Amino acid sequence: MKRLLWLGVGLAVGALVVRKLTQTAQSYTPSGIAASLSESAGGLVESVRTFVEDVRDGMAEREQQIQAAFAEGVVFEDQFAELRGDPSIGDDEIFPQEDVR
Repeated sequence: MKRLLWLGVGLAVGALVVRKLTQTAQSYTPSGIAASLSESAGGLVESVRTFVEDVRDGMAEREQQIQAAFAEGVVFEDQFAELRGDPSIGDDEIFPQEDVR
């Protein structure tokens, strides 16, 4: 009875090892590599698509803020002008405002 038990355990372990080795070997074949690259490229494309959608949403939101400030006649504070190196926005010393009346 013990021999049958160990024979069954050995067969099960052997089947699992052969199955795993077959899967690993198949992943190194040209078709396995192509499938892996296809899955990776699909994930990359989806990530880029999501990023582009997020950027578009942010741009639309920012544009609405700018248009609302323009409609109200309020000077819109450009918080990124300094990062772009744009000295004309917010620097009265460089470009003093003239009194036009």
